[in-house]
Amino acid sequence: MRILTINDRRYEVDVPEDMPLLWVLRDVIGMTGTKYGCGIAQCGACTVHVDGEAVRSCQLTMDMIVEQKITTIEGIGATATGRRVQAAWLDNEVVQCGYCQSGQIMSATALLNSTPQPSDAEIDDAMAGNICRCATYVRIRQAIHQAASV
Repeated sequence: MRILTINDRRYEVDVPEDMPLLWVLRDVIGMTGTKYGCGIAQCGACTVHVDGEAVRSCQLTMDMIVEQKITTIEGIGATATGRRVQAAWLDNEVVQCGYCQSGQIMSATALLNSTPQPSDAEIDDAMAGNICRCATYVRIRQAIHQAASV
């Protein structure tokens, strides 16, 4: 049995040590906002925060998690930065199909938490691991700048 702290709530889960966090979130706990994309940590759709750092939950297994605080897309709006990012996403009409957006928002929030006024290059670097098949990259960058300016 393992206890996880997700979005400031404790969950007790009985799962194999090699089970990826993504599947614990989606299939065991029922938080489906974090998406499965590629399964090899290349697309960013499964991005969550572990102790404030953006990580790919498809490759983070239960044996790698020891008392860290996990934040998902369902909980990011409870943070000031997360609220600003979500509002900027809506203001800039970033979402097209929407599939990658939870991972994009999680990466953008982590960026702004560590770099409150990022340059275009810093945004590009931080967001490079998040693929948007609809190619809304220009709107993503605009939204991040907007969230940074509030």
